[in-house]
Amino acid sequence: MSAPLIQTESLTKDYHVGGGVVHALTPLDLTIAQGEFTAVMGPSGSGKSTFMNLVGCLDSPTSGRLLFDGEDVSRLPTDALADVRNRKIGFVFQSFNLLARLTAEENVELPLMYGRVPRGERRAKAVKMLGLVGLAERGHHRPTQLSGGQQQRVAIARALVNDPLLLLADEPTGALDSRTGVEIMALFQRLNDEGITILIVTHDPEVAEYAHRVVRMRDGHVISDSRNAAPLRAADVLARMTAQAAE
Repeated sequence: MSAPLIQTESLTKDYHVGGGVVHALTPLDLTIAQGEFTAVMGPSGSGKSTFMNLVGCLDSPTSGRLLFDGEDVSRLPTDALADVRNRKIGFVFQSFNLLARLTAEENVELPLMYGRVPRGERRAKAVKMLGLVGLAERGHHRPTQLSGGQQQRVAIARALVNDPLLLLADEPTGALDSRTGVEIMALFQRLNDEGITILIVTHDPEVAEYAHRVVRMRDGHVISDSRNAAPLRAADVLARMTAQAAE
């Protein structure tokens, strides 16, 4: 087993709503190793989105500890959390979150701009990342000139541009048709094969079949944690879909 990238120790998160307290995450102990491909599943209100926000350094826990790459990030101030987030985590969302007025290259460059990377270096890195996700020829197109799948690939390129340790994806195929969704899962699997740790939050059991490990949550705690002995390979699924379409 590789070294832990994420470790939670009795992690909790409470929200104060309407004079009451919602226990969104009950004491949770979970370890995710470097290089794992994990899917976190659960219905609305299960705590999976709260867990994602904590792991993504978008929020702080009420109690317990969260170690990211060996560093306790549980009590870091907002600016220090942002630094960890920008250096070590790439985010992919269901709605792509691309800026319509910018080209694909410019969207990918954004994290580097925040890091004050020189313009020439930014552009070269953006072009490289777009090539990695199969969009080398689309760098000067704006989001409205791209399909949904292409927009998600731009979002993945943007998430990778800072060479993150963790790629954190929230329902990444939710806005895509079935074939395009499989293409995105194929890309995730290829990136994972190259060593990137991937954590997907999803309610879709078909998406979870592509992961090495499936963690299921309900009412703020883990109800099962299992490993896929033979994860579904997206490349094989695409081959079958292509063969069926040709019949």
